[in-house]
Amino acid sequence: MKIIAFYLPQFHNIPENDEWWGEGFTEWTNVKKAKPLFKGHEQPKIPLNNNYYNLLDDKVKIWQANLAKKYGIYGFCYYHYWFNGKMLLEKPMEQMLANKKVDIPFCICWANEAWSKRWVGEGRKVLIKQFYGKEKEWIEHYNYFSKFFKDERYIFDNGMPVIVIYKPGIIPCMKDMLLCWENCAKKDGFKGLTKMCVINNPNSSKLDENVYLFDYSINWEPVMSMSSDKTSFFDPLKTLRRNFLNWGSIKTGIDLYQYSIIDKLRSMKNKKKNNSFVDFETVAKTSLNRKPVLKNNIPGGFLRLDNSPRYGNNGSGTKNENPEKFKKYLIDLIKNTKDVYEKDYIFFYAWNEWAEGGFLEPETIHKMEYLEAIKESLELTGEFPKYDNV
Repeated sequence: MKIIAFYLPQFHNIPENDEWWGEGFTEWTNVKKAKPLFKGHEQPKIPLNNNYYNLLDDKVKIWQANLAKKYGIYGFCYYHYWFNGKMLLEKPMEQMLANKKVDIPFCICWANEAWSKRWVGEGRKVLIKQFYGKEKEWIEHYNYFSKFFKDERYIFDNGMPVIVIYKPGIIPCMKDMLLCWENCAKKDGFKGLTKMCVINNPNSSKLDENVYLFDYSINWEPVMSMSSDKTSFFDPLKTLRRNFLNWGSIKTGIDLYQYSIIDKLRSMKNKKKNNSFVDFETVAKTSLNRKPVLKNNIPGGFLRLDNSPRYGNNGSGTKNENPEKFKKYLIDLIKNTKDVYEKDYIFFYAWNEWAEGGFLEPETIHKMEYLEAIKESLELTGEFPKYDNV
């Protein structure tokens, strides 16, 4: 079984974040200022031994890779931020490529959204726009990917490098762009690309048509289960806001005004009472009971979601998780993946999404217990990974 954990690179300073969020901003800034919103809410999360690392330190990346492999994480899926040739937060991945001691399989997920200030209720304020360009720009983007594809650590499926797109529904030129990339890959000596996309709507009839251009779709958990039509986890404003995101209604610079109004209304509603945290076992059950949304669907896994470090009183997520519940869920997820799905992948949220609760790295309360639960779950099911890069 190949558990591939999404990996966030926003743990080092960049000039743009200094300008937009204040001098010295990294993901740790929001993590440190988090406060509990209800009884039993474990905030702020503190990394074990106060390890507020800087990802520009190669020793950190080596430690992460070794730790992940020790406990059965097969590889990392790095978020990649590309805005028509302009890149943000690219240095950790580039340093990883240059340092073979960061010895873990990896692939790339293009997080293709425009950046805005929606964390602070200012979704209308776009920090950097997203442009998709035409063939010249698509080839330029592929050429950047190419050096990673040629690395022996890169994850291949069916003999082809894996590329993941986070928001397929907002790319107007998707079909032509993917065809261009396929042609580039073949000229590069590959058979083509294994194209994957993220989906977070459990209703296949409401998926954007771009999803059907991909070889595989990845369930984005726990968001997918928390936005299920069969649940009543969120108030109408929360559901409306999420539908904007799920169904690609927010194009580049379009609909941000309506989106920001929804956020402001939710903020007013939630000042008195926060009702957006759902029991972990309820979400896990919804996820495990779902049949594949599409053919060649890949399941997602999660430990928790808690974005209150970013969104404050507007935060949402899961609650009441613990290592025992997580282990039971993961064993069932592994078995379910073997029995129901066609591939032996689980894309996991996440390795180090500290400000949104999706992290597996050790923290002060539970230390290594969640990583130990992963190792034990994989061993009990006979699915501890082999690092064969195929």
